[in-house]
Amino acid sequence: MSHTAHIPSHRKPRRSASKLAVRAGVAGGVLSTLAMAGTASASPSEPVAETTLEMPVLNLDLGTEVSNAVNTAAENTRVAAVEAAVTGELNAQEESARTGAAAEAKQAKEDATKAAELKAKQEADRKAEAERAGRDSDRTDLTNASAADNGGSSAVTGSGSGSTASKPATGSAAAILSFARAQIGKAYVLGSTGPNAYDCSGLVQAAYRQAGIKLDRVSQDQSMAGRSVSLSNLQPGDILYWGPKGSAYHVAIYSGNGKFIGAQNPSTGIVERNMSYDMPTGAVRVL
Repeated sequence: MSHTAHIPSHRKPRRSASKLAVRAGVAGGVLSTLAMAGTASASPSEPVAETTLEMPVLNLDLGTEVSNAVNTAAENTRVAAVEAAVTGELNAQEESARTGAAAEAKQAKEDATKAAELKAKQEADRKAEAERAGRDSDRTDLTNASAADNGGSSAVTGSGSGSTASKPATGSAAAILSFARAQIGKAYVLGSTGPNAYDCSGLVQAAYRQAGIKLDRVSQDQSMAGRSVSLSNLQPGDILYWGPKGSAYHVAIYSGNGKFIGAQNPSTGIVERNMSYDMPTGAVRVL
């Protein structure tokens, strides 16, 4: 055994190769950094290279597609607006046409109703005229027969109402009868109040207006005017009516001596006739 075997060695142990390599790398990196820093500080006048970032260029085809899409959207919006406007206009026209058609139909119905009423009135007047003519014929035959039985003589009163004569009309009555006689021969037209045509109540109203007296327009109301008088006590200017008082369907003016002036019907017009032609139901006196 060596005489130094139990004497510990004072040399440091060797380092491993891997650790030496790491340390060498670190040291090299530090030295490299210091060298670069020194070089930079030693050369301040050298310009530093700038790096420019380039923006990506929009593909031309993609831009065209976007533009086309925008234009298409705008065109669709415009077309939709036009269609909405056209639809609104069509709806308005349709509503106007519907309203106009309804108004025309209503007017046509009213016209047809009036025409039917006028036709019915004319037919009723025609029948009434035929009935009166038949009664006149019967009365004539009866009178002739009576005259033959009495040796050819007959006594017929002028009024047919129990009175033989009337005093001449004066004052307001004269004005009323003068106007009424001036209308004889004019036409009978339902609803007319002159000056070229009248219906029965229109003539009476217009005649009384000459005396400054205002009468209601229709026969029913005129039969309620003034005070009632008997047919045996009539005076010129009295109003004769046919039908119930307050619901009369015809009126005329008593002209004296058993006669009246009235707008009878479309076939006769305005005439003066004997009361025996068609005896009235009653009479009223307004004067």
